[in-house]
Amino acid sequence: MTTHSRIALHGKRVLATCLSLVVVAAVASSSAGASGAVAKETSDGGQDDFDWELGTWRTSVQVLADPLSDSVDQWLEFNGTSVVRPLMDGRANIVELRVSGPAGQINGLNLRLYEPAAQRWSATFASLRDGMLTPSVYGSFHDGVGEFYGDDQLAGRPIKVRFVIERQGPDRARFTQAFSDDGGTTWETNWVAVDRRTHH
Repeated sequence: MTTHSRIALHGKRVLATCLSLVVVAAVASSSAGASGAVAKETSDGGQDDFDWELGTWRTSVQVLADPLSDSVDQWLEFNGTSVVRPLMDGRANIVELRVSGPAGQINGLNLRLYEPAAQRWSATFASLRDGMLTPSVYGSFHDGVGEFYGDDQLAGRPIKVRFVIERQGPDRARFTQAFSDDGGTTWETNWVAVDRRTHH
């Protein structure tokens, strides 16, 4: 597999993500309203979990060149921006990821949709290199950390995908993606992205 094809394969997931694939979790505070009012949902799946992330971020990404292989670990580095925009009154949002490095570029979109019945989010990444959607990952937020899981394929074999989102203060967030080829017993991290908010 060439370096560029590896980038296309592994750059397809950014639960903003990324990343950000790029995706960042926030604990949404809620307060009691007037009598009879419906309380806001909390970080256990509320649709406002991503509200704080809206805006522009400087993004640094490290990608494992050949995950779940016997080859020596080689990490590729990319830098650029992530822009997060709200859709449908906060019930969805989209991440625009643009990063580049010595190995090439990763440009993509991550669409995130809130499912009120399940109180969870889905995230689906599309690489602009091939215009293909990856299988979605699904998850929710607990204690300020989001965990998303899904199923995919790598080189024709089924794998599980885990995406973890950690907010590290108001202006910094970390995203990690891992693959498992043994049903989730063990995981190998293959994507690490750090976002820092851009101030104007």
